Amino acid sequence: MTLTVGMITVDTLQPMPLATWWAEALGGRIIQENEGFFVVVSLEEGAPLLAFQQVDDPTPGKNRIHLDLTTEDRETEVERLIAAGATKIADREMPGFGWVTLADPDGNQFCVAGRHEAEGTFD
Repeated sequence: MTLTVGMITVDTLQPMPLATWWAEALGGRIIQENEGFFVVVSLEEGAPLLAFQQVDDPTPGKNRIHLDLTTEDRETEVERLIAAGATKIADREMPGFGWVTLADPDGNQFCVAGRHEAEGTFD
């Protein structure tokens, strides 16, 4: 049996604004709104969907699962995401690899690394 990631779902008090933010940040589009309580974002062909689900009480504290994003130009993308409403948490580094931890407008943390840096860590 083989499993595939089909969708990554984020709990939030307000799904539509957060789904819109992530769709714009990742160049995706909203494909389902479900009356605003479960909003689905489609990314590039073959990529998992992102979903944003309305809950009355999101889990407090640091999220236990987060997205690791890669890009050709980490600095430019980090600046773009901050200008769009992300918050910079920290610059991180280990030998031969650096990344930036950010938080989306709801406080969900995610990381951005250079594509070539990230590829080198999985050899």
